[in-house]
Amino acid sequence: MKRLFFFAFPLLVMTACGPTLKVTSDVNKQANFTGFKTFALYNPAGQSSPISELNRNRIDNGVIAAMSAKGYTQADTTSADLLVNPVTVTKQGQNVTANTDYYGYGGFYRPYYWGGGMGMASSNTTFSVDKYIDGSLIIDVIDRAKRELLWQGVGNSQIDGPIKDPDTKIPAAVSKIMASFPAKM
Repeated sequence: MKRLFFFAFPLLVMTACGPTLKVTSDVNKQANFTGFKTFALYNPAGQSSPISELNRNRIDNGVIAAMSAKGYTQADTTSADLLVNPVTVTKQGQNVTANTDYYGYGGFYRPYYWGGGMGMASSNTTFSVDKYIDGSLIIDVIDRAKRELLWQGVGNSQIDGPIKDPDTKIPAAVSKIMASFPAKM
């Protein structure tokens, strides 16, 4: 049993250190969710998505599953009480790090003096630029009759590359984002 622990623990630590999904949500404090029974997926005309159609379908299916699990029934956009609009946003970011290696002693800011003053000690500074993609999934829930935003959930994560096993990870991310919907009043 101890051997299993020693081999399994590092594996668990490595998988736990991957990019995490940061989830936030906001709710309209005056909204009363008790009268809503139906929902429809809503995608405004002209809204483009930076993700593939396959991943878009996985997100839509995750939203349908999350809303159905909460007791809502899917309807068409003309008769639904709520419109659910999942939006994906990606942007490229970069991290810049600098590392300086000091050679020799001396210099104005060093505690040991050996040789000349400022500028006499040699140093080498290297810069490292790491590029990444920052991805966000925003889920808006709108009152169809009033055209008013009632709830918004946002999931944000740094994307290192293609998603491994998107058929389980994307619906799990949608479920995590939708966990606080409907807000308790």
